[in-house]
Amino acid sequence: MARTLVGHLKALWRYPVKSMQGETLEISEVGEQGLVGDRTYALWDVKTSRVASAKNPQKWATLLNCQATFTKTPTLSEPMPPVQITLPMGTTVTSTQPDINPLLSDWIEREVQFLSSAPAKPSLDQYWPDVEGREYRDTVVELLMPEGTFFDSCPIHAVTVATLERLKALYPTGEFDPCRFRPNLLIDTQADQPDFVENDWIGKTLLIGDSVILKIDTKCPRCVVTTLAQNGLPQDLDILRTTAKYNEVIAGIRLSVIQGGTIHQGDAVWLETTNA
Repeated sequence: MARTLVGHLKALWRYPVKSMQGETLEISEVGEQGLVGDRTYALWDVKTSRVASAKNPQKWATLLNCQATFTKTPTLSEPMPPVQITLPMGTTVTSTQPDINPLLSDWIEREVQFLSSAPAKPSLDQYWPDVEGREYRDTVVELLMPEGTFFDSCPIHAVTVATLERLKALYPTGEFDPCRFRPNLLIDTQADQPDFVENDWIGKTLLIGDSVILKIDTKCPRCVVTTLAQNGLPQDLDILRTTAKYNEVIAGIRLSVIQGGTIHQGDAVWLETTNA
């Protein structure tokens, strides 16, 4: 095996409730399902029997303006703790409140249930905006999710600073804040890199810190969520158009866990490949 230092972890995030704002971290345990506590909870749309996701912004864009935080640090060795949710108007609710379902339903004006485990064969509605280069345009399709999870695909998503800076150079007035892309890991390659450096990492492995090993499964195609107003960022469809025009709608990578452990902000990130 050949091992190359490719950068350091600049930032970590977990998102306790799907499609809500998450928590920045300095340290996190990593288990089979990614960063502990990530996408642990979600809302369920009773009418459609689908998981609520901002990928269908006509119904759920407001979720991006909610802040979800654990009441204590989650660990692999204990049941997941409750979460506190701050709604856009400032009201806070806790997942253990007996009236959480009617409270959330009244706020969002749709009947929803707060879920702590994924239903059988979970899915969500995904809207594809009218962006050249996409298979679907201006339509809503059903996205099947991995069984037993609230993930769209793989349990960990990463993007490099180099990719975000390259997109910014291509569209200087766009705000390519990492929050738009909702990664778990932001990797600073700390050197000049070719365009979209992580595109070339597919099929290899990342080693982070002292013990964590991640398999790089696929490139990460972007969706309408990157264009939506959130965290003080404006709505901007050209964020997605730029990604489509210059990198086939790709920004970042999807990963799965080979070996868990603990990661820290600032940890070294190594790329491991098989010698030819």
